[in-house]
Amino acid sequence: MIDKDLLNSLYRKRLIELRDVAENDNILKGGSVEVLRARLIKEKILTNIDLSWDGIQSISHKEIGGILKIFGIKSSGSHKERRQRLWLHLNFDSRRMTIERLADMDRDTLYDLCHKLEMPLSGTRTVLMGRVAGVLTNQIKGWGKIKRSLHRSGMKKIEPSIEFQYNEILNENKENKQLGDFQEQVSMATIEDARDLMIIGIDKENVAVQGNLLSLQARIEELERMVGTILKEYGGSWSNSEKDLLIRLTERRRWPVEDEVVKKRLLTVATNIAEIKGAKIGISSKIDDFTVDKIDKVINRIRNKIKDSEELIKK
Repeated sequence: MIDKDLLNSLYRKRLIELRDVAENDNILKGGSVEVLRARLIKEKILTNIDLSWDGIQSISHKEIGGILKIFGIKSSGSHKERRQRLWLHLNFDSRRMTIERLADMDRDTLYDLCHKLEMPLSGTRTVLMGRVAGVLTNQIKGWGKIKRSLHRSGMKKIEPSIEFQYNEILNENKENKQLGDFQEQVSMATIEDARDLMIIGIDKENVAVQGNLLSLQARIEELERMVGTILKEYGGSWSNSEKDLLIRLTERRRWPVEDEVVKKRLLTVATNIAEIKGAKIGISSKIDDFTVDKIDKVINRIRNKIKDSEELIKK
């Protein structure tokens, strides 16, 4: 439950008033009015959410949309775009983080920005600068300042209310999800986000791990189908049991998941896909060897149907 009255007051206060609030709570009070407002919302409203860079990576697509609404900024876009926007809003002043300022940055700074913005890390300083500039252009006017309506009259003009949307996201009741829906293919934006997440920070790993992660990246669409099949068979549950089943299935297919770094990354991507499909995260179900055989046959059947369909299309 968010404190609507406090959030409204933070939306509407001026810089000097926000500084008083920060000083009373021993919160850093420097920065522009928008930077300070974002800091206060983070520290006083969203106290139970990890909004570090690593924390943002683990927030689901729906939840991050609700969080962006609480900050009063644009909340639409793909999962990756939402992560980029939230990170920019929490860490930079939009008046200073501009395309023009990028020309003054050295390669190491641009490299770090590309990493945090989930962009490729190879290339010259000019190439890296172009990638960051592309993100800033795509995100222009989407972060850094709250919506004018919020500054004038708080949340009253947002329908339904931010509080309702946020609580709906965090406590979404997924019991009514139809089992067949779990096998509906997710959006292309989700697939692209999954591919990006599979290889994020790949340059920090050894050559063997890099090769394995790239191999798994090429299998994202099959991974999405496997997750959907597991969810369908187990009523939408996604817990350690389902994760273990997924690993056993990938091992049968000789996917390169022996390394713990690779296995952890695969499970992170799979869990993100499961959340977007509407899984009940953390609710356990019993899985035995007979179940593994059953799921394996179902997945093979789906794969054969897809193959047959592709051949018919070619003909």
